[in-house]
Amino acid sequence: MRVAWLFEYPTLHGGERSLLATLPYLRAAGFEIVALAPPAGALAERLAAEGVPLIALEITDLDGRRPSQLHLRARLSELLAASQAALLHANSLAMGRLSGPVAAELPLPSISHLRDIIKLSAAAVADLNRHDRLLAVSEATRDFHIRQGLAAEKTHVLYNGVDLQQFHPRRASGWLHERLGLPREAMLVGSIGQLVLRKGHDVVAHAAASLGGQLPHVHWIIAGSRHSQKDEAIEHETAVRATFAAAGLADRVHFLGTVENVDELLPELAVLIHPSRQEPLGRVLLEAASSGVACIATDAGGTCEIFPPAAGAARLVPVGDSAALAAAIAELAQNPQERAKLGRAARRQAETVFDIRKSAAELAVHYRQIAGLRGHSAGGRA
Repeated sequence: MRVAWLFEYPTLHGGERSLLATLPYLRAAGFEIVALAPPAGALAERLAAEGVPLIALEITDLDGRRPSQLHLRARLSELLAASQAALLHANSLAMGRLSGPVAAELPLPSISHLRDIIKLSAAAVADLNRHDRLLAVSEATRDFHIRQGLAAEKTHVLYNGVDLQQFHPRRASGWLHERLGLPREAMLVGSIGQLVLRKGHDVVAHAAASLGGQLPHVHWIIAGSRHSQKDEAIEHETAVRATFAAAGLADRVHFLGTVENVDELLPELAVLIHPSRQEPLGRVLLEAASSGVACIATDAGGTCEIFPPAAGAARLVPVGDSAALAAAIAELAQNPQERAKLGRAARRQAETVFDIRKSAAELAVHYRQIAGLRGHSAGGRA
């Protein structure tokens, strides 16, 4: 069966990485993947490396402006018809809204992924409900959108998966210490994610500042870039850097920018901090859990589904509470036994719930079920 994956952005972030991780397993199950995506950028390069045919679909023009929905839908309809796909999988809520009416009118069996927890207009809800199935990345995400009017009978939970061979517990090699010119006894406490307000780097900065000289051996790692050019995002990054500097920590905070080798970075961290204000299901938390890294995360969205209280696999703190975050950091920084205990429990949780093989197998079931609803053969194209 040929499946068309629909992407909005040319970048590689959690949503793109999560779907791409299923690729070898879907192929082994007999699926052929084609991508509708921007033709240049990190995503296009990754698709080419994986041998996935790319059908160019520009969501914005050269000036960054987005054409009308009517124009984009007409173009998408043409491309889908030419793709000979038997099924459409929109990989984001925005692409789900764009493609819902198109798929219904072709008609083409279709699925939209729900990877965001955001408010929707009545029109957006109606567009999404035109898909045959909606896949939410967590129970929290599903519940949020059903309360907004998405069809409960169409909306299923499919957890993202992680390659447990790529992300696995291992000793720190010291490469990051060497790169930063740090002594091996320096403890690295880090956060990984885009530099945007919802990721909460400002909370990390305030927590670090409040600790003052209490943890002189700790160095703070900030891995991630700011892609947004909005004033809010620029002001957020500026404020984060200023807070570290004002606390006298300029020589102990390290902004790495975008990091591609997250699987190699995670073992270098003693503690991963994930202070998001909202988080449907944080991919970096899944990767950290698989890597056996001790985590401190805000109790937002689907995070408690990654780290349920009974599992004892992480420290969860209230959203926006820099004092609680600082206390958790201080505790774990001084307790290697507890860090190791959390890491072992997190790995067990990843093995039980978030194995990519399990996620890919469940996705294949959804594909076959939806294609079957419309009478498409699992061995054919369109």
